[in-house]
Amino acid sequence: MEEPYVHKIFLVKQELKGPFLLRKHGFLNEIDIHKSKSLGMDKAVFTYPIKHYSEDHTEGRNSEDSMGTIGENFAVLEMDEFTVFIGDTFRMGEAIIQVSQPGPVTAKHLQNGLNTGWYFRVVQEGEIRGGTDLELIDRPYPQWSIAACTEVIFLDKHNLRAADELYSCELLGGIWRNSLRKRLRGF
Repeated sequence: MEEPYVHKIFLVKQELKGPFLLRKHGFLNEIDIHKSKSLGMDKAVFTYPIKHYSEDHTEGRNSEDSMGTIGENFAVLEMDEFTVFIGDTFRMGEAIIQVSQPGPVTAKHLQNGLNTGWYFRVVQEGEIRGGTDLELIDRPYPQWSIAACTEVIFLDKHNLRAADELYSCELLGGIWRNSLRKRLRGF
């Protein structure tokens, strides 16, 4: 497998060129920062695999034209929902980022092979830029790929054992852990 790679970086559908400082709140706006304080900034950076653009693109548009249009911050190569795991920690330039939870899930995502993307939290602030390799530092939960998490929450809702095991994953984002706790308590 090739080294994971952040091909392009976006902020509100505009590509960011050159280096910039990635802060703890990542790409969250002021409203989201306020909401995320209690959840540990789990959704600071939304990431989407480049290979999905060619699968999802609309007629007449190529995948390069589609990048940045779904609200993602990173368009990545050599990564997808089956090869990225909760808690995966990467060095990107001077920053350290950690996978926290799957990206937004819609009915379309569930029908199209769990193409949800995922979120990173920022563990250490630092300067980053597009066109950068990601160096894997740690993989504490190799059993919890992004795809596996999405399956437990949305496709295998009655499997309380799997829900309990996923809930035990301490690096899973707070919103997802809260949903699992409610399910396990019968809500």
